[in-house]
Amino acid sequence: MANTILAGVYGASGYAGLELVEILAGHPAVEMGFATSNTYAGEAVAGTALRYRPSAEVSPNEVDVIFLALPHKASAAVAKLGIDAGVKVVDLSADLRLDSAEAYERAYHSPHPHPELLPVPYGLPESNRKNIKNADLVATPGCYPTTTLLGLYPLLRRGALAADAPVIVDAKSGVTGAGRKPSLTTHFAEVYSNLVPYKVGRSHRHISEMEQEARKLCADFGPLIFCPHLLPVARGLMSSIYVTLNARLTSHQAHELYCQNYADEPLVEVLPLGAQATLKQVVKTNSCVISVTPVLERQAHITSVTDNLRKGAASQAVQNMNLMFGIEETAGLV
Repeated sequence: MANTILAGVYGASGYAGLELVEILAGHPAVEMGFATSNTYAGEAVAGTALRYRPSAEVSPNEVDVIFLALPHKASAAVAKLGIDAGVKVVDLSADLRLDSAEAYERAYHSPHPHPELLPVPYGLPESNRKNIKNADLVATPGCYPTTTLLGLYPLLRRGALAADAPVIVDAKSGVTGAGRKPSLTTHFAEVYSNLVPYKVGRSHRHISEMEQEARKLCADFGPLIFCPHLLPVARGLMSSIYVTLNARLTSHQAHELYCQNYADEPLVEVLPLGAQATLKQVVKTNSCVISVTPVLERQAHITSVTDNLRKGAASQAVQNMNLMFGIEETAGLV
């Protein structure tokens, strides 16, 4: 097929990798070239004619673009191979989201494996589209940063947040956000009928990238207080965001600001006043849904929801790929 993009997926048997394969297999401009899995090598890749191949037996130069659905600290080395091979790279890990090796080491407590790759365009299209277009390497944000930053973006762009007040984010993720590898904390008996907060306050590793990207839009963005929870559901992510506004905007004007900012965004929906965003509105979709509630004159509450495996990972990676190749941004997604 003329002008077909040949794609390879590393880590294709993980939860995000499986979603990627499903989306790419139905993409009108893409043909799957390979899908790697060391665990399931030789087994059929659902929805395709492929079989999983060990990562050591594939090469980036077999395809036009590689997607890296690999664990953190394992992805940067493959990204370097892809760049050296002259193919486009869409990374879904956290290895390339921070702009400097110093920031990475502060957040992840180890040296960056390939600092020469930094900085990399941050793959949140609604706020960074111009830098993603035609890029060779993009760092796709994960579910917590995507959902939170989309929930804050109109206020950051307007400079409407009070500089002397923290932004408080109470976030909740489905269990698939922790990946497919089993652990005690994601075991059915631990998760079922339970709700567990973890890494509360300022300790979650994604705070660094959220504050980094927020301050690119609003230099005096205040500290972020972040409380993630593990929900006893398979998928879906909700960021419940509490903000204090400055004199540029009242809480009753905030809803219209969101409507204006996202009016032309095909993958973000702002609900009418009085409606509340819920997980069921986004599960197995490629969109972010946002509700805005005035509380007091200078305080507002924003609920931002995504499917953690779709807009929070795989479908956003495909959205980035579309921009990188200059094709319709929503191809394969709507």
